[in-house]
Amino acid sequence: MEQPETAAGAGGGIELDNTELKAINARQEIEIEDLKAEYLAARNENTDLRSAALADRNEINDLKRAQRQIEKLNHDLEARNRALEALNKELESFSYAVSHDLRSPLRSIHGFSEALKQSAAAKLSAEESAWLQKIFDAAARMDRLIEDLLRLSRITRCELRREPVDLAVLARDVVHELRQSDPARNVVFAISDSLQTRADAVLMRVALDNLLGNAWKYTARQRQALISFRKEQQDGAEVFSVRDNGAGFDMAYAAKLFAPFQRLHSAREFPGSGVGLACAARVIQKHGGRIWADAKTGEGAAFFFTIPHNPVFPEDADRQT
Repeated sequence: MEQPETAAGAGGGIELDNTELKAINARQEIEIEDLKAEYLAARNENTDLRSAALADRNEINDLKRAQRQIEKLNHDLEARNRALEALNKELESFSYAVSHDLRSPLRSIHGFSEALKQSAAAKLSAEESAWLQKIFDAAARMDRLIEDLLRLSRITRCELRREPVDLAVLARDVVHELRQSDPARNVVFAISDSLQTRADAVLMRVALDNLLGNAWKYTARQRQALISFRKEQQDGAEVFSVRDNGAGFDMAYAAKLFAPFQRLHSAREFPGSGVGLACAARVIQKHGGRIWADAKTGEGAAFFFTIPHNPVFPEDADRQT
């Protein structure tokens, strides 16, 4: 009689029952699932690597663009520096021409007018004497205008040297000189104590001389003139102010205040060349600060300025954009 074959076949071998076959199938399914998981992990890792490579490539492109921008900004900065150097040379040439070439004929006009006034005074009529005096005064005024223009040019070109400085000390020195210039004036000064900042002491002395001198001039018609210099807070910022109860001005013309030779009052009302406030503004701007004013006609004026500790100048702002 024939015998039944084993699970391994008629040739003989290990016989497997259903339980063992199921176990093998289960292990194979687990292995297949593990292989699938490894495949998915590898594919995700490959995707992450490609994303990282793309991000690196974008970053490299961004760095290249930034490098090109930096090179362009450096090129522009070099061009500006060359233009500034050329402008400074032109200013030096102009200052030399003004101080020597223009002043020479003015001195001649002034000197010969004075000589004529002394030698021919008895021969001239009252009207002729008045004409001669006008020539003399005009030459003197032109000389003062030239000096003011040179002063403005020097402020623009001079080197800024920051150091701890008490503006109150400088202000009191200015006040002392103003009182000596006209001891008969009845002016009350209110200067705060210890107005500390970091600034160029020489230039700030120029600014305060013009700001306090401006207040002194425009309070000349007040029976009791009041001038103050103090520190205050505006919108969280430290601001210095010079206030007076003088003639004031119409704010509609405030834009002209800090421009050279621009005046809101005639020279007959209040003497001056219109350069003082322009000099003060140049000093403040050179420190990276700003200056502005507030006033009403006949009710006095207030001038405000800032001296930032970490100033950002226009060229710095250009480099950061």
